[in-house]
Amino acid sequence: MTEKLLSPLRTRPWPERWLTRTLGVVLATAAYALCVPSGAVPASDEADGGAGVVLAVILVVLAGYFGHRDDLAWPLLVVAVGPAVLMYVSFEAERPLAWASATLVIAAGTLVVAGVGRWFRPREEDSNDGLLCAAGHRS
Repeated sequence: MTEKLLSPLRTRPWPERWLTRTLGVVLATAAYALCVPSGAVPASDEADGGAGVVLAVILVVLAGYFGHRDDLAWPLLVVAVGPAVLMYVSFEAERPLAWASATLVIAAGTLVVAGVGRWFRPREEDSNDGLLCAAGHRS
C-alpha cells in the first residue's frame, strides 16, 4: 500500500493520476477556504494567525507529497493555483499588488518544498551507467 501511495505518478494508470491530482487541488482549495475568512487578506488582522499556520502546514505537506510523486510543474498547479484563484476572487480585484505578492510567496514556497520532495525520491538506475563505466576501464 505504501508503494502505491509513494510511487511516481507517471507509473500509475491515468485515472489514478488525475484522481490524485484532482484530490490535491480540492484539498488545497478547501484548506484555503476553511482557514482564511472570505474577503480577508491572509497576512492581515482579519485572518487568524493559527489558521494561517494550519494553512501553511497543509500546503507544505501537499507540495512535498506532490513534489515527491510528480513532475516539478504539477505541484505548482495542484497546490498553488486553487488558493491563488480563491484569493483573487476574495480580494475582488481591488488589491492586485497584495494578491500578486501573496501568490508569488505561495508559488515560490510550493516550488521550494516540491524540490525538496523530489530530492527524497529513490534514485532510478540508468541502464547506460554500467555500459559507460565498463567501456571506460578497457585498455
